[in-house]
Amino acid sequence: MTDHDLAIVVEGLRKKYGDKQALDGLDLTVRAGTVQGILGPNGAGKTTAVRIMSTLLRPEEGRVEVAGIDVRTRADEVRSRIGLLGQNAAVDEELSGRQNLEMFGRLYHLGARRAGARADELLARFGLADTGKKAIKQYSGGMRRRLDLAASLISRPQVLFLDEPTTGLDPRGRTEVWSAVRSLVGGGTTVLLTTQYLEEADQLADQIAVINHGKVIAEGTADELKTKTGGDRIDVVLHDTGQLARAASLLPGEVRMDEDRRMVSASISDRMAALTETVRALEAAGIEAEDIAVRRPTLDEVFMHLTKEDAA
Repeated sequence: MTDHDLAIVVEGLRKKYGDKQALDGLDLTVRAGTVQGILGPNGAGKTTAVRIMSTLLRPEEGRVEVAGIDVRTRADEVRSRIGLLGQNAAVDEELSGRQNLEMFGRLYHLGARRAGARADELLARFGLADTGKKAIKQYSGGMRRRLDLAASLISRPQVLFLDEPTTGLDPRGRTEVWSAVRSLVGGGTTVLLTTQYLEEADQLADQIAVINHGKVIAEGTADELKTKTGGDRIDVVLHDTGQLARAASLLPGEVRMDEDRRMVSASISDRMAALTETVRALEAAGIEAEDIAVRRPTLDEVFMHLTKEDAA
């Protein structure tokens, strides 16, 4: 992969707040035209990294290039090529959707006619054309975030930073934002997404980096990260909690027990063989199972495994 294929390059990034090391040698590369997911617990350094990449903070050490431009020495040029959607809405609730977008267009020096045309284009693109004359205070949560996304695209950015874009939205609102993000990437925009919703990264991200204590502790596709937790698992839900220990002794490898859910779970390598052998072993032992399922690990399990392992 050449530098021309990369929309973001981060090397050795460090940032302190007092005695707290927010970023501790962060390294990251993002391919152009993809969605890069960033996961991490609160305080891991996700928002600090985004603020540096989007020129809002200066790093103490390290190199950062966005769209091929150094953020330290050519910040104005970087700003002309990026969009940023933060955790809090940046729109005026008393204005209509169209008026908000026109205002952003004027701030980007588009001129009245071009700002109006761009506002109409973005309202249509995000399914808000019929609501463009409504005051923002009448919008649903999902509509507001879609308008925020539209506002971040006024200048047609090459790279878009989304810092926890669906926090506080209900499932319908999140789905609306996900659909909008997919359409952006389909049009060639590179997206860097930080999120607390593991399903969101699973749905949207081409690559995922897990950050903890200010550095990347794991990265890859969602499937690659899931494999790092031990691959496939078999879950057995029992009728009788008292038989959990006996059932656990019949499963291969490292076994987890969950008394509240009456479930035993183990990592497996061969899905069909494990399923067949488990059913036979339970029947031979006279253990009644209510449900048996073979599944991949979830990103939630990956996240807990990786952050627990890193803290150990």
